[in-house]
Amino acid sequence: MPLHLQKLSVGSESFEDLAEWLEGEVGLRRKRGEEEVYIHTTRMMPSRGEEIVAGGSMYWIIRGVMCCRQRVLDLRPVTGRDGISRCDIVLEPELHRTEPRPHRAFQGWRYLAPNDAPNDLRDMTEGTGLPAHLVLELKELGLL
Repeated sequence: MPLHLQKLSVGSESFEDLAEWLEGEVGLRRKRGEEEVYIHTTRMMPSRGEEIVAGGSMYWIIRGVMCCRQRVLDLRPVTGRDGISRCDIVLEPELHRTEPRPHRAFQGWRYLAPNDAPNDLRDMTEGTGLPAHLVLELKELGLL
């Protein structure tokens, strides 16, 4: 079973903000003639990297709510200009909205077990014929 990561999206106000920021980062790479991939650089290399790359995702927390994810494609060790080792987390381009889940702040990233990961919104609404926001409200009321 794949292992996931969870990470705060510091500075993002919404899902749309994160999507715009990610597109902007790819645009900067394009201008510099670099590989056009979605990369998030972090200080620590996950020791359980094989489990993450085997189908895991990065779950983003925006303003205290875990609300979307991107599949992790690769983990690359890099050394910054300052000589410090870091990890480039290579992500798929598509952001998947997930069931919103409140989450406290923390530094860096954390592992997220598959059983603790929120469902994708499209999985929650499948077969209901209802919009996602209504499904969420009904679920919170214990009616779904």
